[in-house]
Amino acid sequence: MAQAILLQDVKDLGERGEAIDVSPGYLRNYLVPRKLAQPATAGALEEAKRRHEAAVKAEKARAEREVAAAGLLSKTVLTIHQRAGEDGKLFGSVGPKEIADAIREARDLRIDRRRIRLETPIREIGTHMVEIELADGTVVSVKTIVSEEK
Repeated sequence: MAQAILLQDVKDLGERGEAIDVSPGYLRNYLVPRKLAQPATAGALEEAKRRHEAAVKAEKARAEREVAAAGLLSKTVLTIHQRAGEDGKLFGSVGPKEIADAIREARDLRIDRRRIRLETPIREIGTHMVEIELADGTVVSVKTIVSEEK
């Protein structure tokens, strides 16, 4: 058996950076030409270990940033100004893009508009609770006030 380090996730073999045992022919004829794996040498194993440690460290830092962002977003009150008629109905609507832009302006956080949960766009003046899903699955509610543009 030959040892190989996976460069990408391979179904039924393992995940990226993992050292695996495979037959020499499979490594030489399939994995290496498709850049899915490289032969495991001492240097390559050490580099894979370093990459794994860096990935774990980066994941921990990302999780800490997500917790900080969740705390900041839960305290955030957004105010969005839109043109509206006398009955309080907006001439347009407030959708995920407008909410993401308001968050960027208010807190300097970049939130993907696809993570903003709105069943339907906001079409009337008032206070609305908007749910935002963060990367780790945490859902945060943000108070959004839609007011008439003056």
